[in-house]
Amino acid sequence: MLVFLTFYFVPIITVFTTGFTEWNGFNAPKFIGFDNYKMIFTDDNTLTVSLINLLKWSIIATFIHVPFGALVAFIIYKRPVGWRFVRGVFMIPNVIAVSAWAIIYRFIFNDQMGLLNNFIRKLGFSNFHTNWFFDTQYAFSAISLTWVFYAVIVTLLVLSDLMAIPKELHEAAKIDGATEGQIHWRINFPLIRGSLGTSVILSVIARITMFEAIFLTTKGGPGNSTYNISVMLYDGIINYQFGYANAVATIMIILGIGVLAITTKAFRMNKSVYN
Repeated sequence: MLVFLTFYFVPIITVFTTGFTEWNGFNAPKFIGFDNYKMIFTDDNTLTVSLINLLKWSIIATFIHVPFGALVAFIIYKRPVGWRFVRGVFMIPNVIAVSAWAIIYRFIFNDQMGLLNNFIRKLGFSNFHTNWFFDTQYAFSAISLTWVFYAVIVTLLVLSDLMAIPKELHEAAKIDGATEGQIHWRINFPLIRGSLGTSVILSVIARITMFEAIFLTTKGGPGNSTYNISVMLYDGIINYQFGYANAVATIMIILGIGVLAITTKAFRMNKSVYN
């Protein structure tokens, strides 16, 4: 309880209360009511753009990132030929820091010497030239590609649930004539909904807090095509608008709680899968 109060509860209350103040980090916070929130919601469209980008990234996380990680978990679970190789190849890149991956992708997507553009030109599109991170048309997709297929946490969560399913259930289903597909659909998927729900929560919240990949590549641009709420918070900090930044942080906390509540209900995570 002491650790919780010291490192979680008190900082969260501080963030919430100072969100109603004008505070530059040096002088004492000055209460200004809802002025910071008025600035966030009405002064420009950065919050709107950030929420739209967050929604699109959340959809990608829910319907591509999590299913891909679950698919890898099923492959490893079935242990086909080469499953150890798949596990090793899939796990190793995830030990590299996000900031390092961002720098790596800056070279991969470089127009002149990048692997991707050179590969496309070798396919016959010799006139293809684009700076992925600096082109409004492609920047959002380029940022998405820096994380969408790195789903090791999803794989580990789903795999642990799959391995916990009693073998007797599968054997009984086979005796009753169930096919492999029916076993997956009628038994495995319902029994791993908790890990799938947890994966969605972690993945979407990671999109709310995503910062390094954006800051080290596009800084929210070009224009505001990759702008997000974490960059909003950062902009407040570097401008010494700590009250504004904490108001943004409060919105992030509320979004996270909302994701937790919606996903828990959608996946019925508060109910036992074996009842």
